[in-house]
Amino acid sequence: MKDSQTSARVRRAFFKHKLGMVGLVILAILYLTILFADVISPYNYLETHRNFEHVPPSRIRWKHEDEWKGPFVYGVKKVRDPETLAVSYQEDQTKIYPIYWFTQGETYKFLGLWETDFHLFGLGKEAKGFLFLFGADRFGRDVFSRILQGGRVSLTAGLIGTFISVVIGAIIGALSGYFGGWIDTLIQRFIEILRSFPRIPLWLTLALILPPGWPSTWVYLGIVVVLAFIGWMGVARVVRGMTLSLREKEFVIASRIVGQSNFKIITKHLLPNMMTYLVVVATLSIPGMILGESAISFLGLGIKEPMTSWGLLLKQAQSLSEIEAHPWLMLPGIFIMVSVLSFNFVGDALRDALDPYRTVEKV
Repeated sequence: MKDSQTSARVRRAFFKHKLGMVGLVILAILYLTILFADVISPYNYLETHRNFEHVPPSRIRWKHEDEWKGPFVYGVKKVRDPETLAVSYQEDQTKIYPIYWFTQGETYKFLGLWETDFHLFGLGKEAKGFLFLFGADRFGRDVFSRILQGGRVSLTAGLIGTFISVVIGAIIGALSGYFGGWIDTLIQRFIEILRSFPRIPLWLTLALILPPGWPSTWVYLGIVVVLAFIGWMGVARVVRGMTLSLREKEFVIASRIVGQSNFKIITKHLLPNMMTYLVVVATLSIPGMILGESAISFLGLGIKEPMTSWGLLLKQAQSLSEIEAHPWLMLPGIFIMVSVLSFNFVGDALRDALDPYRTVEKV
């Protein structure tokens, strides 16, 4: 009865946290979007359109010459300045391309399982115009489609990397605190050595170890391992302290007396009592993982083409002149910022809800 009342108080406290709810909704939308990225994307993220390099975002129109046409876009034509020879794009109002919902488009494999050409929206399979919601990059690739695909890498790398780092940190921290002695000393000195290195240079050093000839999928897994290798140390330190406190509790002493193995005591008694902390720290660690992957890919040592990520997409906006000429290339940075803030909001809400003193005060 007491456990159910506590759970109810925790749920109420969590759902009362407004920023936490906003973050949760945004994250739900982001993860649903990347799950159905192929359906939502009007184009294949690898498809190039050589005559439409750096096309600005398409303007969706509703009326043509004061006549209602529904959502549509005009055609685009290249214009070259006779003096500077600079290329720009203008709308060709003689060409109208309606935007359709639930239409056919480029063929893809949905979730890698079966082929289909169904898209949530687009101009249709036979249309000669283009719909670039977020503009195009230097190769004429649709930035909107590439952001959705890049989110698959950035957001999943954060989840998987955090999961691995928390599991490693929890196990090593529990072993260090439970056994103590020379094992504890060795582990703690090793952690101190690793923590003495600046994080970003250590990321880059480890990323350089990955062979350049690896396939994109292997590089992705390698980056996740690199991020996890750096992120477990803080978790291990805190879990060690909690273990030092818990190992003297009556239920642990009783488990030793009845002859339970050390492995069972750690996995069945100690770690479950730290699960609240592990859930909170995992949620708050995901933003760091996302930023880490983005930083490594932005510097050219992470995800490689043809795979893409938000950090790799930002690499095209490295210079001020590029940002000034093509500001839409900074849009992946907005997605990074929104996802990081959302995870922080959810983490803060979880921390407040699971804090027994704050929960009692708010209830």
